[in-house]
Amino acid sequence: MRTVLRSMVAAGVVALSVVAMPMPVEAQSKRPTVAVLDLDFGSVQQWWSGNWDIGKGVADMIVDELVNDGSFRMIERKRLDAILAEQNFSNSDRADPSAADMAKIGKALGVQYLLVGSITKFGTENKSVGVGGGGWGGGNFGLGKVGTSKGKATVALTVRMIDSSTGEIMISAKGQAESSRSGLLLGGGGGSGAAGFGDIQIGSSDFRETILGEATEKAVTQVTTNLVAKKGNLQE
Repeated sequence: MRTVLRSMVAAGVVALSVVAMPMPVEAQSKRPTVAVLDLDFGSVQQWWSGNWDIGKGVADMIVDELVNDGSFRMIERKRLDAILAEQNFSNSDRADPSAADMAKIGKALGVQYLLVGSITKFGTENKSVGVGGGGWGGGNFGLGKVGTSKGKATVALTVRMIDSSTGEIMISAKGQAESSRSGLLLGGGGGSGAAGFGDIQIGSSDFRETILGEATEKAVTQVTTNLVAKKGNLQE
């Protein structure tokens, strides 16, 4: 009887060790390694004040989503920034870097794929305020008024995953989302009504609670979902 019990206990220990065993190194190495460049937003009317880089903020959100998904091995953004500084990489090259730049970045980081893209819509609409000069959609787009109001925000993103060694576009993905409700259009400002982010940071919990933040998060989720769904297009 004792022999039977010992065998059962031993079998249980083996089973638990198998369940607790981490992902094999070989399986981890097969995940494509990706670096995400800051998104370009040159086509968006800059209605905000200050030097806020929405392309960097949205890129950080994409990285967070992909890290949480686990389908790709993501490069630390600070490491990427250091390499780009060394290469004198221009902001104007964000959406369409040259083959030479991609090869240099890929080699320096040890990554095969670079994710590049553009923010094509990023704004809020509040018809009661009547902010003019919107650059897209045919409405009156802009920050409107910092504070609680009825409004709509629209965010659209386009990204491409490029093989750094060949320059070939392996995956193209888009995301567009709206958020329409009563609440903070943007928030984080000083309440003066001036266009600007104030102390708010893109990707922060404060930003995600705003109407514009909700639309941004939805668009990012769409893009990352599409990227993961097309992962099979990549070469191992």
